[in-house]
Amino acid sequence: MQDSFDIIIIGSGNAGMAAASALRQAGKSVAMIEAGAPGGVCAVRGCVPKKVLVAAAQTLHQIDLADKHHIAVNGVSLDWKRLIERKHSFVDGVPASFASGLEKNGVELIRGAARFTGPRSLNVDGREISAGKILIAAGSTPRPLPIPGAEHLMTSDDLLEMEALPKTLIFIGGGVIALEFAHVLARAGVRVSILEVADRLLPQIDEDVVRHLHAETEGLGVDIRTGVKIQEIQKHGPCLHVTFEQGGERLTMSADRIVNGAGRVANVAGLDLEAGGIAMERGAILVDAHLRSATNPDVYVAGDALAKAPQLSPVASYEGRIVARNILEGDVAKPDYGSIPSAVYTTPALASVGLTEAQAAEAGVEVEVKTNDMTGWRSAMTYAETAAFAKVLVGKADGLIKGATIIGHGAEEIIHIFAFAMQHGVSADQLKSTVYAYPTFSSDIKFLV
Repeated sequence: MQDSFDIIIIGSGNAGMAAASALRQAGKSVAMIEAGAPGGVCAVRGCVPKKVLVAAAQTLHQIDLADKHHIAVNGVSLDWKRLIERKHSFVDGVPASFASGLEKNGVELIRGAARFTGPRSLNVDGREISAGKILIAAGSTPRPLPIPGAEHLMTSDDLLEMEALPKTLIFIGGGVIALEFAHVLARAGVRVSILEVADRLLPQIDEDVVRHLHAETEGLGVDIRTGVKIQEIQKHGPCLHVTFEQGGERLTMSADRIVNGAGRVANVAGLDLEAGGIAMERGAILVDAHLRSATNPDVYVAGDALAKAPQLSPVASYEGRIVARNILEGDVAKPDYGSIPSAVYTTPALASVGLTEAQAAEAGVEVEVKTNDMTGWRSAMTYAETAAFAKVLVGKADGLIKGATIIGHGAEEIIHIFAFAMQHGVSADQLKSTVYAYPTFSSDIKFLV
């Protein structure tokens, strides 16, 4: 059994897999450490299984709009237990497939929890191993909440395994995860509430667009409270109670389930980073521009473990490839997050890329703001869209796209056209002059820029 490798990767998610593939192709010996199921958050307990539930919510939304198309629908019901079984069909076998793929690629998969014992050495459940370089790609974990009674909270992982629907459910936190699940559960008949500490939902996303999502969410019957301070959670029999302050008033809400919807943080708490000479600041490992630890030059970080970068599976793969290149070629590559799109898979979906209007103003980037409410457009009316709104930022100096945020109107798909334009310097005029298939949502892009 080998105890010394060229590279050791902690974590088997997108970042680790991308790096391992490139490093093995270059002939490096690679070990991968995984304490849980191989495959990481996205494939096993994140994007992939969640999207199965989102697809069901989208279908229910279309059924709700059936009367707009003069279609009579009766007797609609959702079999939640069978939907969860369908979700399992997308996940079952994935860890074994990942493990088999690693073996075929010549990567040694070491099962267990890793902790640093030195700058280039690790202990995995009693086994000592070392490497020339180490990549921390340990993913993320639900953000712990310092609230009395927090032990009663469910996580998004628990929601994906929940075989029976509660009648009532409260999310502590109104981030992306909470909103996506709220749209699924509310359409499934659950009475959902969201308690958010910030003054509004999704403060990193354009306020005008989020306002439309807020309204759509409330239209589903979701009770949204912002600007709250959670005091405690108590369990009384089968019911849970959360006490919070809002506007100087002390209030209490009750539900069958309360969920931690406050997002995720880097999963590095058990790694004993201090023993590896790896410094952290505000919950994030300090790294340089090449994703290398600022205090240990033999350690790199990629994926959700970075914490300060976008916690998205394609971003993790992108960072994993960058780390592999830097290990092989000597720190030549830096990540650029400026044109990476993201989506909130509510129904309708919200998608964004680049700067928001507020971020552009803060950065001193002069932009022309193109705002459009498309609900009255033929394309939107054809599909009876309940929300269709876009804000696109075009640079005054160069005519290039600086940012775009869209809700509805195929947002999660057409955002990629704006991302492509930003990455490759395609101007707003060039987007406007492009001939698109018609009638499509994409054909409206020429009116959005």
